[in-house]
Formats: sequence, structure tokens, C-alpha cells
Amino acid sequence: MEIGLYTFGDRTFDPELGRPPTGEERLKRLLEEAELADQAGLAVYAVGEHHRPDYAVSAPAVVLAAMAARTRRIRLSSAVNVLSSDDPIRLFQQFATLDLLSGGRAEIMVGRGSFIESFPLFGYELKDYEALFEEKLALLLRLRAEERVDWPGGRFTRPIPGLGVYPRPLQNPLPLWVAVGGTPESAVRAGRLGLPMVLAIIAGDPRRFLPLVELYRETARAHGHTPRLALAAHGFLAEDDKEAFRLALPAFLEVMNRIGRERGWRPLTPAYFARSRTLEGADFIGSPERVLEKALYWRELFRPERLLLQLTVGTLPHRRVLRAVELLGEKVIPALKALSPAA
Repeated sequence: MEIGLYTFGDRTFDPELGRPPTGEERLKRLLEEAELADQAGLAVYAVGEHHRPDYAVSAPAVVLAAMAARTRRIRLSSAVNVLSSDDPIRLFQQFATLDLLSGGRAEIMVGRGSFIESFPLFGYELKDYEALFEEKLALLLRLRAEERVDWPGGRFTRPIPGLGVYPRPLQNPLPLWVAVGGTPESAVRAGRLGLPMVLAIIAGDPRRFLPLVELYRETARAHGHTPRLALAAHGFLAEDDKEAFRLALPAFLEVMNRIGRERGWRPLTPAYFARSRTLEGADFIGSPERVLEKALYWRELFRPERLLLQLTVGTLPHRRVLRAVELLGEKVIPALKALSPAA
């Protein structure tokens, strides 16, 4: 099981700065985190798309291209591109270019997104939420498979009469993952299309997602495909277990409760996050030993190819974030490999 990171470039209150980092400061930190993750031996660094003042990244391919120039081995992915409100042609071209710049390390992760700001921003209607994603995903798959594209067009896309789409990526095909948040329809679609699935588990008992994973795998196999699964979760590490919780708690509470107020969720408490870092919860918060224990538990439960952790749920002290990345590379990943079934 590979270990990687994902981030949205959160810009909330920084306890060391006494204010939120500026967009410039946050993007600089992202580059430093990705560079260190590469040096520490992590498998992938993924950057998500948002169109809100509390996140610094609205153009993942641009940020990933900057990371490509500062890294050598780590794979570079979006997490996610909001395909419903994007142009599939430009999205493919951007990541094909990233693939060439990075020496074949680019990946696209697409999803419908958990926020809706991009829909009015780019002139789309929320009532078309599902139909937009279906049609644009079909076009993106065609662009990935064919250099010269014949596309009949649809409600949201215009016809393409056998035109070439360039540049072509180094990888053939360019890796494409579908991110899902827990709906059976999304799991079935990923399985039917033979696409790798990234399942976000950010709350509750992870075991409740087992039926969804099995549905995905059964659907993929029924359509002649080999299923590939990645899991995404929130987390934070420090040498001391209590210190990790002390550092992460204020940032996690601020972000999750702010989003919760927008969506009418019940407020989360410190007691909730204390439970969430046990094996029955969703968060990877603690010492390397605690995080390793949970990673092994999820590996046994789900048999995923990847585990992606979001270490910056809100703004935490940058030096402590960098140390968390180091701990993953120094202690968690070597132990996980040593305890792998093939070892």
C-alpha cells in the first residue's frame, strides 16, 4: 500500500503568524511540502481545486507544474479537478503537459466536488450536477484514448469532428482516478468504466464503507476490469501522541465546524476528534505508531493500493507540518513495508 498526501491549500488562522497565511505564503509552503514528500519517499502528492477565499488552489495543474520542477520521483495528481464545471479538452491538455514536464508522473483525479462555487462561477446550473459529470467524463475518456477525436457533442459539449488534441502525454493512457464520497451510484460508475476509485473517508466508522468498496469491485469485475482502490483521510503526526492531537485539534475543529455551519451539520467537539483517531474513527491523528496501527487496520479492511492523508486540515504551524511529512517517511512507510504480506 502506497502512502501519499493531498491538500487543498487551506488558508485559516495560523497560530504562529497570528493570521491566515496569504495566498503567496500558502503556495510557497505547498511547494516545500511536496519537495520534502518527494525526498521522504512518499508515493504521491495531490492538490485539490476550490474557488473560495479559504483555499489557495483553484488551478491544480499550475501548482503541480511548479512542484514537478522541484521533485524527481513523487507522482503528481489533482485531488480533485471539478470536472462538471471544467472543460475536458483543456483539462486533458494541462495534465498531458504536466506529464511531459514531470517525466511521466502526472495523474488526474476527477470528481463532482464537495463545494458548489464553481457552478455559478463558470455558468452552470446545479440542477445539471450529475448530467454534467457523466457527459464530460465520457469526453475526457475519449480524449485520453484517441489522438484524433470524433465526438458527437451533447447537452454541454460541442461536436469534435476528428480533430487532434495535443500534446499527447508521456504515459499512455494518462492515469485517471475517480473520487467518490460515499454514493453507490458513483462506485458503480467507476467500476463499470474500469476506472480506479478514490474513496474519501473523513467521518464515522470506516467499516460502514465496506459494502461500497465491494460494490465497486464486483461491478468492475463484472465488466471485465481490474479494480484499483485508494483511500483518502484526514490526519496529522507528531513524535508524541498527545502533541499531535493538541496541534491538530484547533485547526480540525475550525475547518470542519465552519463547513458544518454552512451545511447544517451538528457541531463537532474535542471528544469527537478524540474518538475519531481510534480504530473505529476516520482520522489518522497521533504518533507514528498510532498512524501505522491504523494504516495496517485499513489495509486489512479494504486492501487498497494507496492511502492519501490530508495533513493540513486548516492551517497548522508549517515547521510541524514538515515534521509530520518526515515522520511518515522515516517511521510509517518503512514499517508498513516491513510488515507487508510480501515481506
